[in-house]
Amino acid sequence: MRDLRWIMLFGVVIAALLAALQSGVWLSFVMMTLYTVLLSQSWNILGGFGGQLSFGHALFFGVGAYAQAIAQLQWGWNPWLAMPFAIVMGTVIAVVIGAITFRYGLKGSYFALVTLAFAEVFRILAVSLPFTGAGVGLMVPLRQSVGNLQFASPRGYAALLLFFVMAALLVTAWLRHSRFGAWLQAVRDNENAARAVGVNPLRVKLGAIALSGAFMSAAGMCYVQMFQYIDAGIAFGSTISVEALVGVIVGGLGTLWGPVLGAAVLYALGEFTRNLFGELPGLSMVIYGVVLIVIVMFLPRGITGAGASVRRLLGTDKKTVAAPDAQAAATHEENARV
Repeated sequence: MRDLRWIMLFGVVIAALLAALQSGVWLSFVMMTLYTVLLSQSWNILGGFGGQLSFGHALFFGVGAYAQAIAQLQWGWNPWLAMPFAIVMGTVIAVVIGAITFRYGLKGSYFALVTLAFAEVFRILAVSLPFTGAGVGLMVPLRQSVGNLQFASPRGYAALLLFFVMAALLVTAWLRHSRFGAWLQAVRDNENAARAVGVNPLRVKLGAIALSGAFMSAAGMCYVQMFQYIDAGIAFGSTISVEALVGVIVGGLGTLWGPVLGAAVLYALGEFTRNLFGELPGLSMVIYGVVLIVIVMFLPRGITGAGASVRRLLGTDKKTVAAPDAQAAATHEENARV
């Protein structure tokens, strides 16, 4: 399969890059880019392929992050054992939220607002409950060792993130070619038509939100290990949700490489402006807003669909031009037969 070959090539190139780089600055840049890609690819599974636009994906991120921190600090678990627990918890919460919302037919803006509301509810709970550190948050002690999942260099965290990004890419490629992926896209395009041909929309959407929640909680787990700290504002705040969805919209909804390109471009742009203008409050959100407006206006298919968008703007799209000609030829042939 061509997608599989490209994914393997991507993994080999990034792994070679991590092995070759010696600068901590560039290693950190690659690490954070992979982190942003994981956020975007997680959102793309549900929002791009499933058409369920979520404004509260930070919910799954925060559950994974807090589960990782609590398992270590309060239960004494090794971080490697806490990792699958955090991912499972994020997946379970995703399925529960999906069962509540999808069973009552919520979709579109209603689903988006409900996910945002759930994220806010979890944020308030995290600020209030003592085992989450309340308003102070949780700090994981620094004990650098591979066995403790804490690395002396960003290279180790980047390798861990690369593993999850590769897994997300493989799942996305599977969605493009599998029967389940076809069902998911059918539900996205027309839920009633999909139900008419025997597809169970509830089951399909629950599967999609479970996959999306698993990778999003993995990103939250990686965040805790990278920065050894988490609080309610970081875990369930709107910043994480915005980073996840904007990368997909910029790169291309429902595509394999769109979230990778979109997330990489946005993070690189954010770092460039941060170095250029300094740490101005809210600058990254302004940049995201401007880029999003430009993409929606001029490149509605994202970066991966830029060629088709430009041809359509110039009026040279072959599909658009050829359609009337084909219709005219068919009409002429039918008249000739008559």
